[in-house]
Amino acid sequence: MTEQEKMLSGEYYDPSDAELVALRLKARLLTEKLNQTSVSEADERAAIIKTLFGATGSRIQVESTFQCDYGKNIFVGDNFFANFGCVILDVAAVRIGDNCFIAPQVGIYTASHPIDPVERVSGLEFGKPVTIGHNCWIGGHATINPGVTLGDNVVVASGAVVTKSFGDNLVIGGNPATVLKKI
Repeated sequence: MTEQEKMLSGEYYDPSDAELVALRLKARLLTEKLNQTSVSEADERAAIIKTLFGATGSRIQVESTFQCDYGKNIFVGDNFFANFGCVILDVAAVRIGDNCFIAPQVGIYTASHPIDPVERVSGLEFGKPVTIGHNCWIGGHATINPGVTLGDNVVVASGAVVTKSFGDNLVIGGNPATVLKKI
């Protein structure tokens, strides 16, 4: 198995692998280009995102600054919006449904490291995918941790730290996030 195959399957992988370093550089160059492209060039910005991401729907808007690890492991549906300061660490797949909106300073993380300190200093990492359903709204400064799945019609309150998965039609918030209200 290549290091990229290990990474995408959730196994320990070596991020210093030459192929992974090259893929991250490609993503960094595209995000740099995106973040330097004027807001008046909406078509150019959308084209950069469509090149960077694994798949996108028909309407997509990502405000600068935006950062990701690989980009190609991010799959978003129609009518996607990410506000300022979004960070998506996509060492595993990040799948986001239609009509999803991400407020400023949101972090979506698939990357993780071993808990055991000896394993951690080895430099090996692993990832767990994140899935966000349709019609979701992620509030400002929220954090979505590795392995989380959110159902359809979920609202994540500002500042929430989402450490586990939740079903459909919920408002969640807090640290760690819990159900605040059913929709």
